[in-house]
Amino acid sequence: MTKHVLCAVDLSHEDDAKAIVKEAARVAGYSDAALSVVTVIPDYGSSWVGSFFKEGTLAHAAEAASDRLHALVDDTLPGHGKFQHIVQIGNVYEQVLHTITDVDADLVVVGAHKPDLADRLVGPNASRIVRHCPVSVLVLRL
Repeated sequence: MTKHVLCAVDLSHEDDAKAIVKEAARVAGYSDAALSVVTVIPDYGSSWVGSFFKEGTLAHAAEAASDRLHALVDDTLPGHGKFQHIVQIGNVYEQVLHTITDVDADLVVVGAHKPDLADRLVGPNASRIVRHCPVSVLVLRL
């Protein structure tokens, strides 16, 4: 029985994010599971690159992402109830895997586009999450 569903969304692909949230809510509803939604914003990648941005830029980006995440969930599932909204900063698949442990999720819902040659060579975030995830993963083909 599923107790906690975590869905990972990319705010730059709003229609896909809404589909993922809807499916995660539907799956969570089967067993009255808790539901969390996470998005990850990239960090600067190096302290040298970060030195070109004003102090607090990353904090402002995280705050804006949180506001947008709340709005997306409210718009997608009005009146659904309480969600845990999580904004992480860093590498997408690493932060999603970290969040699974933090919230004690036992099911993760992610989206994936049809793979192309670049995906087969490099590997998208969804496939990395699936390969390294300690719990079951539902991958929605978008």
